[in-house]
Amino acid sequence: MSQIHVLDDATINKIAAGEVVERPASVIKELIENAMDAGATRIEVEIMAGGTSFMRVTDNGKGMSMEDAKLAILRHATSKIQTAGDLTTVGTLGFRGEALPTIASVSRFTMLTRRNGDDLGTRVDICGGKAPEIQETGCHIGTTIKVEDLFFNTPARKKFLRTNHTEASKINDFIVKLALSRPDIAFHFINNNKVSVVTPGSGNLYDAIRAVYGEAVADSLLALQLEGENIRISGYITKPSMLKSGRSWQTYIVNSRIIQNRAIAKAVDNAYKSLIPKSGFPLAVLDIEVPQRTIDVNVHPQKSEMKFEDESLVFRAVYKAVLDAIRPASDRALGEIAAVVEKPKVHYEMEPMRFVPASQPADTMPSARPEASGMPAERPAPGTIYETVHRLSGETASMSFAEAQAARQNERQIHYSADVHTRQVADPVEPVMKQHSDERSDGRQLDGVIMPIGQVDLTYIIAQDARGLYIIDQHAAHERILFDKFSAMADGIPSQQLLVHQVLTFDRKEAALIGENNALFASLGFHMEPAGELDYRLTEVPADVPVSEAEDVIREILSGLGDMHAATAAEIRQHGLATTACRAAIKAGEELSLRQMQILLEELAHTKFPYTCPHGRPTILKFSSGELAKMFKRTGFGF
Repeated sequence: MSQIHVLDDATINKIAAGEVVERPASVIKELIENAMDAGATRIEVEIMAGGTSFMRVTDNGKGMSMEDAKLAILRHATSKIQTAGDLTTVGTLGFRGEALPTIASVSRFTMLTRRNGDDLGTRVDICGGKAPEIQETGCHIGTTIKVEDLFFNTPARKKFLRTNHTEASKINDFIVKLALSRPDIAFHFINNNKVSVVTPGSGNLYDAIRAVYGEAVADSLLALQLEGENIRISGYITKPSMLKSGRSWQTYIVNSRIIQNRAIAKAVDNAYKSLIPKSGFPLAVLDIEVPQRTIDVNVHPQKSEMKFEDESLVFRAVYKAVLDAIRPASDRALGEIAAVVEKPKVHYEMEPMRFVPASQPADTMPSARPEASGMPAERPAPGTIYETVHRLSGETASMSFAEAQAARQNERQIHYSADVHTRQVADPVEPVMKQHSDERSDGRQLDGVIMPIGQVDLTYIIAQDARGLYIIDQHAAHERILFDKFSAMADGIPSQQLLVHQVLTFDRKEAALIGENNALFASLGFHMEPAGELDYRLTEVPADVPVSEAEDVIREILSGLGDMHAATAAEIRQHGLATTACRAAIKAGEELSLRQMQILLEELAHTKFPYTCPHGRPTILKFSSGELAKMFKRTGFGF
């Protein structure tokens, strides 16, 4: 008996479904692309439970006759191409004829379709790839496809799906990109009976972007245009001040097809290279048109990748188009092109009030305005970190890091007379960190006497003890301290009320996340109230977070929540705490006094995990005397 045999059609379709139908979003993408190819001007999508239990795509396209409907559910049956030669000139999104049969093989599939002029339409029911049931029925003009219980007959595949929220987010991202690729089509996306995406279908890309991402993004858009011999580029990008932490809101469209391409992404990055942080990405919607003969769309089962005949041409064209849009032109103001701050923030400055004990003689009381009294100020502004340490040396040693930092800033804010020219040199600072030798609960200890020496690049603290040299990342260390402090606050992080409330605008996806996690934000110290469909009023922020950074912290938390898969409540809270601690911690480039370094090391020593920040980066590195000797090749010489 022969060991080789031909697989039956049901098995072949299930194997093909592994390539075409990766997750519910793949189903939505294939069905919407078919609707777009059918000439639809309105497409409505509805899902339940992230698309795992129910998906429906309805369009007003040309529909199909019963004969065509019977053929459409057969594998490799298509109206898009006829011969292999048509692949070089294919102008439709679909062309392989695999979508409908593969989807029907792993779900409970129903299709209703009717052409304009037909009295009745056609209904096709298929359950898990079995023989179809086809009959006449009444329905509207166009096509409606319902997909229920996806992967019900392939439990191994269903087991690897993410949470319903994650799957719905993937569907939302696909619909957004498809809507931006065809602004002439009105899209309507309903997720669990809630409207998530609505586009007007006016044919104007700007209107589509504004409908999807909101007014704030629309106000920061810059149009780009490039006409070449074999390439044409149009679309929009945002000013360098409007960034997000991921590349998900960059859309590349080539001949009306959504693709992923490293060369295009690299060209955008290079154009923005000197204008944005390394961690930020601008919005980009690029519509690229090239001759059909110069591309190959048949290189990926999901048609998400494309090969170009001359990829370097595309790279240069995209780079030039983006660069021309963001760099200042002679007739445009620089602030209009690349504003540093999208929303101006009001800065208040108050003259510090200085009090002395009532028992102090009146003639020693400092004047509120030294320059007005003609007398020199008693204490000149500190010129170095060592002077600050010397000045604070007589103060209590129980001062916290935040208090020391506030004292340092208070000293630097006071204006003194220009007549003061002499400054005292600080006395050598005493050993600043004493850690008892008793072990902590985690079995580790920072023992001995550690003395801070200074800073390198205003980022790293250099310290020493009798055993070696230490390098401490000041931001990571403070981040760990704040994270442990916040984690210990079971009732929520203390917050400060805002005298002037901030109204923040989010897109639909972010607004939904805030609604689902409002209790989490409240426990983190952010109190927000709905102020419209996509607006929230921020009334309180954590006491340790600067008000100017509150919005950025919220958006970073939302970005992380959107990327988390099947996260527990504890994991979500930990992520929020880590983000809040990161933004509240001192930054690289901030000057610290030796007293502040002392307190920072002292508080770091009393944390449970002092050697890493909440994100896993090291906080402190040690070079022992032996390691230093090896570095300087002092071994084996006896001195």
